Amino acid sequence: MIPILADDAVMARDGMRLPLRRWEAETGKPRAVIVALHGMSDYSGAFDMPAKVWAKLGITTLAYDQRGFGRSDNAGLWAGAEAMRADLDDAVMAARARHPGVPVYALGESMGGAVVLTALASSTSPAVDGVILVAPAVWSRGDMPLSYRAALFVAAHLMPGLILSNNAGKAIVRIVPSDNVPMMIALGKDPLFQKRTRADTLYGLVNLMDEARTAPEHIAATPPILFLYGANDQLIPAKPTQAVITALGEKAVVKRYDHGWHMLLRDLEGETVDRDVADWVIAQGKPVSKAN
Repeated sequence: MIPILADDAVMARDGMRLPLRRWEAETGKPRAVIVALHGMSDYSGAFDMPAKVWAKLGITTLAYDQRGFGRSDNAGLWAGAEAMRADLDDAVMAARARHPGVPVYALGESMGGAVVLTALASSTSPAVDGVILVAPAVWSRGDMPLSYRAALFVAAHLMPGLILSNNAGKAIVRIVPSDNVPMMIALGKDPLFQKRTRADTLYGLVNLMDEARTAPEHIAATPPILFLYGANDQLIPAKPTQAVITALGEKAVVKRYDHGWHMLLRDLEGETVDRDVADWVIAQGKPVSKAN
């Protein structure tokens, strides 16, 4: 089956329907198309704020609910990194068919960034004109305390269906993902944002982050990369982030936001980040030869 971009879904080559949100360029034919992948527990609605900025600047955004998230089938169940990377490839292929001759970029936020980064390191790297990594999830087991690794292993293998709730009890350490409090309150009330996570899903995420942590070592030829992160990110520690940046070297343009948090695109200063993304995308110019 050939991947198809329908009005409200990406139809993957295996027949899976991935619910889609789109924000069309307000300038007629788009100057570029961004295929956007959301983070853990989130869904395609994550890009409503930045995509409206990009639409005004002539960029179309296509964001789909990744397998196991949002309105996709089997929500709450981990689909596996290979399937998620295949979906990215299908979405890019379908976007190119819908918008021939228009540059197509892959943007991944957090978990979505790990999917995009590991896809670049795979033997079937998606035919994109550029990549935007927004606070990519690169916190591998090697960077975690032994107690974290042991507890995760036991839970995933002996109690895979164990539900880990974000709202259970009083947290000893409070993790703040953004300084945009109204946005976070709204997200907490959003029924499509997952508040409960299975232990085996968390295990799958860590496996993906393991791959993402070492992905730069396996990337040969690569499209241009824009790597964005916030100085106040409390979800992905600074050490693995810096290690990945160092490993990417000259392959990536890096922007650090002193007032940025994990949800960079939706922070209080998110529009600055959104415009930086648009400026970089537009500056890349025409589609690369392999994508034509």
